[in-house]
Amino acid sequence: MDTTTASELGLWTMVWNAGPMVKFVMALLVGFSVVSWAIIVYKIKLLRRVEGETAVFYDLFWRNMDKKEFHKVLEAAREHPDTPLSGLFTAVSNEGRIGRDDLDRIKRILSKKIAEESMRLEAYTPFLATTGNTAPFIGLFGTVWGIMNSFRGISVKGAASLAVVAPGISEALVATALGLMAAIPAVVGYNHILSRIDRARADMQGFASDLLNAIEKELSRPAPREPKVERHGV
Repeated sequence: MDTTTASELGLWTMVWNAGPMVKFVMALLVGFSVVSWAIIVYKIKLLRRVEGETAVFYDLFWRNMDKKEFHKVLEAAREHPDTPLSGLFTAVSNEGRIGRDDLDRIKRILSKKIAEESMRLEAYTPFLATTGNTAPFIGLFGTVWGIMNSFRGISVKGAASLAVVAPGISEALVATALGLMAAIPAVVGYNHILSRIDRARADMQGFASDLLNAIEKELSRPAPREPKVERHGV
């Protein structure tokens, strides 16, 4: 293969010489990849903050609940807004005074808040799943389209030599490579992020159970008796 042919098969040259449809597919896949990496980086940073604040808040919660210093737990919730546990505690504390008849309502509030916090943590992750599922097929579409153009070129030139078909097929295969380059990190990132979100959801459910147990324990304590006042006759 001469120098001219070798240079024609360079990566950037192949991309530049690709047909309009293949170029569109490549641009679409690059866009998928960029957005996927942005979501992965953002989610990993967010989950790192969530996990750190969850550990700190959980420790502060038990330390201050044992001392009955509920105002300090509320302050800790405001200082650690990224952990879902602060949202759960704030949702319960906003209910004000709680009696035994309110326990079922508190359970519903906690369940609803867990669902809301889970949705917040899962935001944007469906895009990673979509990229992982569709990017290879989009790349394959670009490859098939490019190969069709190559065979069309054969019919026009009336020759089927390697020099005729190799550039077009190489350009087409770049689309498949880009599809895999977009899909593989998206799938790996999605699975990693989802496993950490599952751990955060387990932390929320465990904290909700601990909070309910703490409330039930507080409600089960007998009310303090009023001191007897002895009446002396005058």
